[in-house]
Amino acid sequence: MKIYHNPRCRKSRETLELLREKGKEPEIILYLDDPPTKQKLEAIINKLGIKPLQLIRKGEPVFKEKFKGKELTDSEWVEAMVSYPKLIERPIVIQGDQAVIGRPPVNVLELV
Repeated sequence: MKIYHNPRCRKSRETLELLREKGKEPEIILYLDDPPTKQKLEAIINKLGIKPLQLIRKGEPVFKEKFKGKELTDSEWVEAMVSYPKLIERPIVIQGDQAVIGRPPVNVLELV
C-alpha cells in the first residue's frame, strides 16, 4: 500500500492516521518532494478510473494563474500535474491495481 501524501494537508494526515488505525503502514510518498513521472501519474489515474482533470486541485493559486478557463487535453493535464505537483489532489492511496482519493478520508476503507 502506498500513499501520495502531503504532511501539511489535514485530509492527508487524517487519511494516513485512519490507515494506521486499521493496522496498515503504507509506503509514504511525499509527492511534492518527489513528483511522479508522466508514466507513473498516468498509471495512477488509470487505477483511480478518472479523467486527469478530475485529479486537479482547482483552488490552487497555480491553477488559477496558469490554467483556469483553459481547455487542455488529458495528456496536457497530466503534463501540468507533473510540472506543478501542487495541482495533484491529495491524498491518493494505492493498493495493488486499485486506488482512491482520500477525500473524505473514509474513502480509503475501500482498500483496507
